[in-house]
Amino acid sequence: MPEPRTLRVRFRQALEAARAPEGGPDPVPYADNLITRWQEPQRHYHTLTHLTAVLDHIDVLEEYADAPDLVRLAAWFHDAVYLPDRSENEERSARLAERALAEAGVPEARTAEVARLVRLTAGHAPADDDRNGQVLCDADLAILASPPSAYAAYTAAVREEYGFVPSEAFRAGRSAVLRDLLALPRLYRTPYGAEHWEATARYNVTSELEILSS
Repeated sequence: MPEPRTLRVRFRQALEAARAPEGGPDPVPYADNLITRWQEPQRHYHTLTHLTAVLDHIDVLEEYADAPDLVRLAAWFHDAVYLPDRSENEERSARLAERALAEAGVPEARTAEVARLVRLTAGHAPADDDRNGQVLCDADLAILASPPSAYAAYTAAVREEYGFVPSEAFRAGRSAVLRDLLALPRLYRTPYGAEHWEATARYNVTSELEILSS
């Protein structure tokens, strides 16, 4: 389990880098609110472990971002609102970011960029010139390139989050998500992701789809 104290430090660093020169209120309550959200009981994959993994992958990819600390803040907010039976999680998470970051002293344009990035994770299809979006989406999808045991744990956790969905409906819905991913011209848009993750991720997604279709 990721250490909340370490996560608070990471949030504070990203927030302070994004703030206006005059600063703002204590970052800790904002970090603690987000950490609490990421520990809600309906979460099995979208947990602090996932958040930490995304932040770690952003650290790997930060050279490709125009504003890596805004990308980090977007990671914190991208699944901050998460109810598996709702379809507007990204939009509600983006609105939360807009409210919280404005209050926390982040300038309007930077807050808007974070919210835009959060909304982008609904489809993971950043534009060719969207360097921040490419880094966030690659970091969020890096789980797809995991080794077999980690990928199996990921798919099991996703199924647990959707435990209320009957098996046939889940197989159909999950298969549609996987087909949409495979239909993307590239799963990863950064040079690092394309080189190190693309082939493994496509193999994993294709294999999962074949299992669901059998």
